[in-house]
Amino acid sequence: MFRFDNTYARLPERFFARVAPTPVRAPRLIAFNRALAAELGARDDSLAQSDDASLAEIFSGNRIADGAEPIALAYAGHQFGSFVPQLGDGRAILLGEVVDVHGARRDVQLKGAGRTPFSRGGDGRAALGPVLREYLVSEAMAALGVPTTRALAAVTTGEPVAREEVLPGAIVTRVAASHLRIGTFQFFAARADRDAVSALASYALARHYPDARGGNDALALLERVIDAQARLVARWLGVGFIHGVMNTDNTSIAGETIDYGPCAFLDEYDPEKTFSSIDRFGRYAFMNQPRIALWNLTRLAEALLPLFAEDESERVRLAQERLARFAGAFEAAYTAVMRRKLGLAERDDEREGDRALVADLLERMANDRVDYTLFFRRLCDSAESEAADARAAALFANEGAFRSWAELWRERLAHEDVAPSARAAAMRRHNPMFVPRNHRVEEVIAAAVERADLAPFEVLLDVVTRPYDERPELARFAEPPNEDERVHATFCGT
Repeated sequence: MFRFDNTYARLPERFFARVAPTPVRAPRLIAFNRALAAELGARDDSLAQSDDASLAEIFSGNRIADGAEPIALAYAGHQFGSFVPQLGDGRAILLGEVVDVHGARRDVQLKGAGRTPFSRGGDGRAALGPVLREYLVSEAMAALGVPTTRALAAVTTGEPVAREEVLPGAIVTRVAASHLRIGTFQFFAARADRDAVSALASYALARHYPDARGGNDALALLERVIDAQARLVARWLGVGFIHGVMNTDNTSIAGETIDYGPCAFLDEYDPEKTFSSIDRFGRYAFMNQPRIALWNLTRLAEALLPLFAEDESERVRLAQERLARFAGAFEAAYTAVMRRKLGLAERDDEREGDRALVADLLERMANDRVDYTLFFRRLCDSAESEAADARAAALFANEGAFRSWAELWRERLAHEDVAPSARAAAMRRHNPMFVPRNHRVEEVIAAAVERADLAPFEVLLDVVTRPYDERPELARFAEPPNEDERVHATFCGT
């Protein structure tokens, strides 16, 4: 299988609980990411060549691979602003770590693998719908170029799980740079365990940002996580992604998107849009995500605070100084994302007025409820020829709103010596044709859960893992939902 090298399992025992997956009755492989398995260094004579039955045994946890050391990680977290001092992996079990073919260390984790000491009364299982959602959306995000956990495999368990109704059970195998979260640091800070926080900071820095070592590990870690989160959230906004549960226990130290619960993609542009059924007050609304990222990073700074300096006032000054960097880092990253979407040459310095041009467009899109993904894809055609403006303008209730903005946009483009065809080609590399639209995701989940039909899932997976390709025969997947297809609420897998 894999060559495991489990560094986290060598940390002090209070960092995790050693627990084996609970065997399942009748595991069946329903998805396996062979390309990712090869990237992880799967040996040709074992995992990469295994039959489906053998893979189902491995990725259900019924068979523990040589070298794996199953553990459940301890962490805490702020959930919708309220602190919970003990959360932890209640239904996820880390099999171990592998060093991939690029030399990067990756966690391999089973999600839905049974009870752990952190289950808090839960069954430790996952239903098929959330497993398919995580598989689809995480692989789509990877194809979109957004830092993310990956999906390696999915199995059904042959056992039911009880939620609001009885549903088929499943397990997804998730791959991550690590599963360290802001909440991991909060767990030990809440217990005043300075030694653990210090050890964790040094471990995280060495694992994720080794070039930053040599000074104060805690400060260096905070700086790097701030930068990583600023870039990550900017990329989310570029593709219209709403995480849905940006709790501190869902905020990765590695700067990856993690924990795909009630996540969704925008249809029409609305900066205040939420989908999560539990986000009743818009805490994690689309354009509120940068503010929440900073809020979460402030909680990380609080957890690390005792390590910054001996003097309390100096600690606070150092923390505030680092946190003040977030706004500039995010604005720079977000402006770069949006400039690429508008076809502004990457080699050009930002011009005065670029941010205002973006803000003006988004305001017009919000006023007219313009489909986010479809508009930017059509804008690529407008970059090539003004004759294509009619299709972009047709997305606006008031077509003049687009046409007057397009005049300003073309005035800005005129400052760059770029051929229209080259500009349009570049824009098509940054404006996807396909994202996992919410109604399409719900369709494939319904087919799998209600009819045991996985064919729609396989088709959608193929579509969203080639998001920038022109595929006219699949144009229906690029279209926004009809009114009766609209998804108004998404739900957490637990």
